[in-house]
Amino acid sequence: MQSRPRHPSRRPPRSRPDGRPPRRDHRAGREGVYTFIVHPDANRIEIRTAVEEIFGVRVAKVNTLNRRGKRKRNRKSFSFGSRSNTKRAIVTLAAGDRIDLFEGG
Repeated sequence: MQSRPRHPSRRPPRSRPDGRPPRRDHRAGREGVYTFIVHPDANRIEIRTAVEEIFGVRVAKVNTLNRRGKRKRNRKSFSFGSRSNTKRAIVTLAAGDRIDLFEGG
């Protein structure tokens, strides 16, 4: 019996050479772009100030995105709940700056 080809959107995600799933922030370190999960009420100015104070780097740009929590079903009671909403900050550092904490070596 021959299996049908899967629809492109239903393919499993490709994994990295070390076996971990792919991540959106693959540019981290090389291009000075880092992704942080931040408090939902934090704005760009607060995020910029916090990163500069904590890591001692200069921030060139801050992009934010709000991610809505997924709706999840409870298998025992068949009721629905949801995961919490999250806010992510994609921080681009000034040329020449980097955060050593995230470097793999």
